[in-house]
Amino acid sequence: MNDVMEPRRSSLDTIKLIGAILLIIAGIVAYYWFSAQNQLLRAAYVVAGLVLAALLAWQTQLGHATWSFISSSRTEVRKMVWPTREETLQTTIAVIVVVLITAVLMWLLDMFLFWALHGITGQGS
Repeated sequence: MNDVMEPRRSSLDTIKLIGAILLIIAGIVAYYWFSAQNQLLRAAYVVAGLVLAALLAWQTQLGHATWSFISSSRTEVRKMVWPTREETLQTTIAVIVVVLITAVLMWLLDMFLFWALHGITGQGS
């Protein structure tokens, strides 16, 4: 049995999420509806719709779960040990060298197979 239980969504959460979607749509509709107004003001309608939708969606169980996930992800990223500049440079050079060696080996294999095919069939230039 899983230790993690799925949170139960209430009908109020569903209404809030639908409201958030409607706020986003309202901001986009306002952008096109007021086409005679200043571009900056029209963009503010869209931004306001997005901000209000985010605030409304955050008040749901899904919003709280999403925020908790973002917070824990941020904490985990801070725990990561990033490579130093020298390690990054050495790894990059190693990858480039391996790619070049592989390219040369593939080119030599291609030349050998072309030579063998030409010897067997007599075709090619």
